[in-house]
Amino acid sequence: MSDTDVLAQVALGYSAVIERSRVIVGMRLTVFALRPELPLDAPALLAALEPLWPEGGPQLLLNVASEALVQQVLHAPPPPHVMIEVPAFMAADPALIPVLQSLHGRGHRLIVKGRLFKPLSPAAAGAFAHQLVDLADHLVAQPGELSAAGAPWLGGIHSVDEMEVALTRGAAAIVGWPLGDAVAHRSVGARAQATPIDLQNVVELIRQVDAAEPADRIERTLKRDPSLGFKILRYINSPAFGLSVEINSFSHAVMLLGYQRLKRWLALMLATASKSPQLRATMFASVRRGLLMEELARASGDQELRNELFICGVFSLLDRLFEQPLAELLRTIPVPPRVHETLVDGSGPYVPYFRLALAIESESLFDVRECAEALMMDLSEVNQATLRALSAATALD
Repeated sequence: MSDTDVLAQVALGYSAVIERSRVIVGMRLTVFALRPELPLDAPALLAALEPLWPEGGPQLLLNVASEALVQQVLHAPPPPHVMIEVPAFMAADPALIPVLQSLHGRGHRLIVKGRLFKPLSPAAAGAFAHQLVDLADHLVAQPGELSAAGAPWLGGIHSVDEMEVALTRGAAAIVGWPLGDAVAHRSVGARAQATPIDLQNVVELIRQVDAAEPADRIERTLKRDPSLGFKILRYINSPAFGLSVEINSFSHAVMLLGYQRLKRWLALMLATASKSPQLRATMFASVRRGLLMEELARASGDQELRNELFICGVFSLLDRLFEQPLAELLRTIPVPPRVHETLVDGSGPYVPYFRLALAIESESLFDVRECAEALMMDLSEVNQATLRALSAATALD
């Protein structure tokens, strides 16, 4: 079975894995079998997902939402540095103990997922490195349901408040998106926070690029911010560009990048500029959302569409990053009209792409299918776009 064939039989979702220090340490990939009653080629599936787990890359948790497919994945496992989630009811099955022990003995780190309604045998419990439990279940669980041989607890969460509660209750890490609610308005009497000077320079550069100002003016703005200038030179001299000579001039860097690629780079700088540990998950999500929305439109062949979708995704969380309503922020940052319609008015041709990206982040099979149908995309296309986006994001980290 080809990678394309197997990707037509599943749907994918993803979320962040965040340690107590608020550092993003990896990603959780959820795989839904569209027809759980039908057999799937687990080796072909793992081969299709292989770009997501390069040796030495970030931690990856593999959550397979199908009992039959979990069994197959355990017998044809990915590399040991990929952590496989095993539902609690399966972990308690005596017939599975030899497989779990064999994987553990070969260096695989397994996660038992959910509350343990009966204790695991010592042989089974010893195979697990962590226990993943949604916060809502953790709050009502009995002590015996939360111990896999003392394995550290990972908390499944869906909000900033849930993250704080899970960490307070001793979670070693949390899994999910603590993005907070959209900032719809500023409270009466509240004042806008002063924007750090490096962010002001990024916004000014985006304005200059959008207005196609001469390269020498853009160079003058870059020179006002040594940190930003260093980053652009490091970026253009990276192996990805394959240049045979080193670029030491800002104006030469601008010329080589071109205005379109420069604007993309500046959008990433704006979305990742915050130094607050509390906002790392938001920055992580914004970059992936932009790359995902861009990849969803790859088949269109319309580069302008793809560039605008990228900006739309990256800018969609700026209100959380700067604690200001998007409508206010986008009055100071030039964006294409269709991006403004999507983010401020919730209308326009980019809304279906935006909703599909949110559905994939929510790991919701029903919503992913519904949103894909609205775009007249089959799930193989959606899954391939997701894999390309996540692979590209890993390369940026």
